Amino acid sequence: MEIPTTGKLGLLLEIAEKAMKERGFEPDFPQEALRQLGHIRGPAGEEGALKDLTGLLWCSIDNDDSRDLDQLSVGEKLPDGRVKVYVAVADVDALVKPGTPLDLHAKKNTTSVYTGVKTFPMLPEKLSTDLTSLNENQKRAALVVEMTVDGEGRVVDSLVYRAWVQNKAQLTYNGVGAWLEGKGPLSPVAARVQGMDDQLKLQDNAAQRLRNLRHEQGALELETLQPRPVTKDGEVVDLALESKNLAGELIEDFMIAANGVTARFLAQAGFPTLRRVVRTPKRWEKIVAVAEGLGEKLPGEPDSKALNDFLARQRKKDPLRFPDLSLTVVKLLGRGEYVLEAPGEAPLGHFGLAVRDYNHSTAPNRRYPDLITHRLLKAALAKAPSPYGREELSSLAVHCTAQEDAADKVERQVRKSASALFLSKRVGDYFDAIVTGASDKGIWARLLKPVVEGKIVQGAHGLDVGDRVRVKLIEVNVEQGWIDFANAGRHSEAPA
Repeated sequence: MEIPTTGKLGLLLEIAEKAMKERGFEPDFPQEALRQLGHIRGPAGEEGALKDLTGLLWCSIDNDDSRDLDQLSVGEKLPDGRVKVYVAVADVDALVKPGTPLDLHAKKNTTSVYTGVKTFPMLPEKLSTDLTSLNENQKRAALVVEMTVDGEGRVVDSLVYRAWVQNKAQLTYNGVGAWLEGKGPLSPVAARVQGMDDQLKLQDNAAQRLRNLRHEQGALELETLQPRPVTKDGEVVDLALESKNLAGELIEDFMIAANGVTARFLAQAGFPTLRRVVRTPKRWEKIVAVAEGLGEKLPGEPDSKALNDFLARQRKKDPLRFPDLSLTVVKLLGRGEYVLEAPGEAPLGHFGLAVRDYNHSTAPNRRYPDLITHRLLKAALAKAPSPYGREELSSLAVHCTAQEDAADKVERQVRKSASALFLSKRVGDYFDAIVTGASDKGIWARLLKPVVEGKIVQGAHGLDVGDRVRVKLIEVNVEQGWIDFANAGRHSEAPA
């Protein structure tokens, strides 16, 4: 399938736009929202007395290309060996008020959608990457979660309040992660800020305490492969995988802890909350069967600690197939969802994270549930009534869950089309692969490099999950995201 060079990226953009509309999103901002945006001249100003924390060594750590910076972090060593961790989250509600055109658009889409070829932001970039983003050297209003972490990784004390903050260093996962792991130098951005090296080590120490405790309690360590298209001069030139590192884990651990603090804070204030949950899996017996097929035994009742121990052993035993096992477990666990939790109700919890109290509060530029939580937090701090009733929150929970699922489908569809486009010039080539799926619907295989999955439509008889095969690429369909292979035999039988 030959596609004109000038139309390659344009075709993916068309696919992304079409997928957004088909899944119920508004890919463009309505005129009313743009008119409102035109009247916003600067970042949030004084809204009452805010604590001044601009002197702390705040830093942001995010993806290399992220411009919508939602959170900052900083640590403080306490005399008794504990660490006080501060997480600052952008106060988006200061500029985006409920019921305004910008809010109504965000409420409809509920999330930014990242397709790899185009980002469809929940809020206009003037806000999300500037006026409500915690950009380097900019004074911004924020909601701050203050947590004291003891030597065992327990949050033994916490506060939530509003404050002024200032990002001293805009850092990246790859840069900080490589340095923390001893694989690279401290980035120039961090090196120019006196004390930032010790600050990052302190944050990493606190994060590892939090992480170790969660894993002891059964938090699941999973690994799934989601190649991201890399574009240059209008073409897809590569499919990149984001690998986990200590910097990514640091932010993940801080965000999980902060989300737990905000959930408990609202519950103690007697507010209804929008919780993020993964229910105890109803298909646990299927997970047990998967383990048995790999020669392992899991208990008859759901047990996240036993499941994570099983996953850890499998990662060590068969790292090549571990991402496929992870994906199977993720599907059997069931999707995360938003639910209303009324005051006094027992929390449903998050099975995958092994935490009882959890909401989303740390990415209000990107997710509407976080903006809702911020409005609840600000009302609770002001001793004001809840800005949302129970019925409204319950309806929003259903809507946000549905839109998040739809966003995942849009992103997956565009990734598939980008993969097909990337391989469109390699029809007839041979690749090493591993069989990842076998059912009545067909046999699927994942290439080892590039990491792309497709269907074996010729010579699939007798193949089963885990088989290592050589495949020939015989056809791609960019619009549908289809990639078709022919079985070219085992490694020793295949053409060179």
